[in-house]
Amino acid sequence: MYGFAQRVRHTAQPMFLVEKTLRVQRYPVHALDKLDRHILDLLQRDSRMSMTDLAEAVGLTVTPCIERVKRLERDGVITGYHAHVSPAALDAGLLVFVEVSMSSKSDRTFDDFRREVLCIPQVLECHLVSGDFDYLVKARIREIGQYRTLLGDILLRLPGVTQTKSCVVMEEIKETLFIAAQK
Repeated sequence: MYGFAQRVRHTAQPMFLVEKTLRVQRYPVHALDKLDRHILDLLQRDSRMSMTDLAEAVGLTVTPCIERVKRLERDGVITGYHAHVSPAALDAGLLVFVEVSMSSKSDRTFDDFRREVLCIPQVLECHLVSGDFDYLVKARIREIGQYRTLLGDILLRLPGVTQTKSCVVMEEIKETLFIAAQK
């Protein structure tokens, strides 16, 4: 493992887990019917909804509703539950997107980068993309001064990174995790 990942693990502040990730056994997914999709829409809007309220909203009794939710979890359709937290409350009000170009397109280069970027707490998302660059990184930081550290001392030192191009978000128009389940 590269030095950066080791350093982050030993010096990072404790992080509080706000997402409950389910242990999922990947079974063949059953075709989602209208009730499954309705359940998914409701749980995405309010994952703390009681099973009694959920059952009533979809027109089932509680036991069959619970069985459906457990099947959706087991099949990997529901992958977890989370709390949506205000970034400003956690001193992470500045959102930046960084386009990252790599020195080569080898599996090893991508694996090394992937392993290291997973250890950076400011990085919320990282996607391997097609186009003029290789990765799109979404990160949250306190203020623009911290951005210089994130870019120069962290991202540009990751294995295989040759170039970055950044966009600092001036206004967040829409951010959601909701995926419409109903057809």
